[in-house]
Amino acid sequence: MSQFIEQFRRSFVIAKKNIKIYYLKGPVIIFGLIFPLFLALAYVIGRNIPLREMLPGLIGMATFFTATSVGPSIVPWENRSKTLERLLCCPVALWSIIFGDMLSSFIFGLIICIILLTLALTLSIELLGFIILLFSLVIANFCFAALGVLLSAYPPTDVPATSMMLSTLVKFPLVFISGVFIPVEQLPLWGAAIASISPLTYFTDIARQCLLNKGFYPLALDLMMIAIFTATFTLTAIKLHEKTITRRLS
Repeated sequence: MSQFIEQFRRSFVIAKKNIKIYYLKGPVIIFGLIFPLFLALAYVIGRNIPLREMLPGLIGMATFFTATSVGPSIVPWENRSKTLERLLCCPVALWSIIFGDMLSSFIFGLIICIILLTLALTLSIELLGFIILLFSLVIANFCFAALGVLLSAYPPTDVPATSMMLSTLVKFPLVFISGVFIPVEQLPLWGAAIASISPLTYFTDIARQCLLNKGFYPLALDLMMIAIFTATFTLTAIKLHEKTITRRLS
């Protein structure tokens, strides 16, 4: 148990290192801030819709892109600079390194989303709704951070652009099937079935329930599905990195 706690503490040290090094990298700024900003502007401009109606989609989109922007780039950069080899030579488990990468992605997404959450406070959201939204925001950020790190596992490359491109190819379609632009209840049956495979769908549904008192799924189901996706992405990311680490270092 003490060894597990020590490895967990080292994850925070790795996350602190990642924050200092990678937050201001070009791909992180572009895919984590500039890209979702322009996508949000394209969503908002020219639409005669109250801000409250658009805010759930904006929060979902911002959370998804920011929390997944750091993870795909860390391992390739570490591999290229040979710092990954030095980390593995230290008394730190691979899962601890991966969890540290997730934490740094999680913190980046949470910081950005708190700004949007502050905007939600100005809309006179109920206290219970705000607490639920804040709680789900924390879980969703870690879920998306785990997805971002998972997407960096394959292919095992030392080129950050390759990892970011693969990540974008996965993330971009998910945004359009997850009720961000069109609520799930307005989708045809086949569209709602496709939306159910995306974790972003359930977080956006929570945001709609907390801000608009509208939703497609029961709130408990939304929270449970995000938790399931989080555990699945985390475990899969660790397993895939364990399988590809030797190819990455060769």
